[in-house]
Amino acid sequence: MGTLNDSRLPYNYHTREWGTVPPDKKRAGFQWVSEVAYKNVHRIVSRGYDTTELVEAGYGLLDMIFIDFQARIPTLEEVQMLNYIMVMGLEDGLSGPAVMARVVAQGKNLLTQAAGASILAYGHAFGAFSAFGNMMNKYLDKVAKDGMSTAQAAELLVRENLKDEALGVSDLMLKDPSAKNMIARAEKLGVSGKYTDMLKAVAAAAQKASSTPVDVDMLGATGAIMLDMDFSPEATWAVMAVCRAFASGSHYCEENERESYQRLGEVLTPKEWYDGPADRPVPSLEERAKTAKPTRCLTPEEWKKAFDEKQKMVGTGWAIVEEIEVPKTAFKKGKDVKKSSSKIESIAPESCSKTSEQMKAK
Repeated sequence: MGTLNDSRLPYNYHTREWGTVPPDKKRAGFQWVSEVAYKNVHRIVSRGYDTTELVEAGYGLLDMIFIDFQARIPTLEEVQMLNYIMVMGLEDGLSGPAVMARVVAQGKNLLTQAAGASILAYGHAFGAFSAFGNMMNKYLDKVAKDGMSTAQAAELLVRENLKDEALGVSDLMLKDPSAKNMIARAEKLGVSGKYTDMLKAVAAAAQKASSTPVDVDMLGATGAIMLDMDFSPEATWAVMAVCRAFASGSHYCEENERESYQRLGEVLTPKEWYDGPADRPVPSLEERAKTAKPTRCLTPEEWKKAFDEKQKMVGTGWAIVEEIEVPKTAFKKGKDVKKSSSKIESIAPESCSKTSEQMKAK
């Protein structure tokens, strides 16, 4: 494996001692150091606390999360609240990332592979914790520095970010009390603060600005309470990613252990689901000259015809109509031009720099 058999190593990897042994002249010393922790053959120390002494004294994983991210031992109420948040974060339902974990599981792969694929599929759902927290900090700074009230800052936040996916207020949980229960739990334990108050003000302002009912969702409740407990927006992202990885593992287990489990590829796709071209005979090599079509176009007219044909081919990407958001104010020749959105359309032959006659002449 790698360089483990390198004769320059101070010891033989395959015959090395097991366990932690005291340093001596015959054995190379070991120490791993970072700004957060250090490790040697005797102990692992995080933020100055010996982890073995911590667990022997009765501290657990949730305490270590506070120690690692904040260099402090939390209160009992904070531990209870973090436990509540992490348990609530374990279940993600049959979301896209959960489906990804199940698809990987169907290929007879390892649980770690399924969890990894699931995490990669989360995208903005995880990044939203960071985006939400940084957005809250931005507008709470206006309360602290510009003399705004919480209600005024919330109204400004909503006015500038009403359509933002990381708002923390949406129509996702109008019938689900989980987000409100989480806030009530934080208030009962005494760990809620300015971020939770700001979130409530944002929810009120968003309801006034929205034509449909909205309320605090789990993103907002989780993000605000974690911020109130002094976790950074990025730390919240990391903690919730661990929770969802466990959730992905549960989906993997169910996919493998349920009675109707079938390995990916064992079930053939029925022909009636196929919506591509009809069955066609394979031409012989002698017939290639008659059936093959070159992709090279010599005139704009030929290019436009070929482009139109490609757009009819479903499943190739050519048929996708992409839409892009154009900034409300675009600059053109020094003047402001108001635009809301635009579609990417095929280039008309007239826009080509050379006419068909010029190309033919060349």
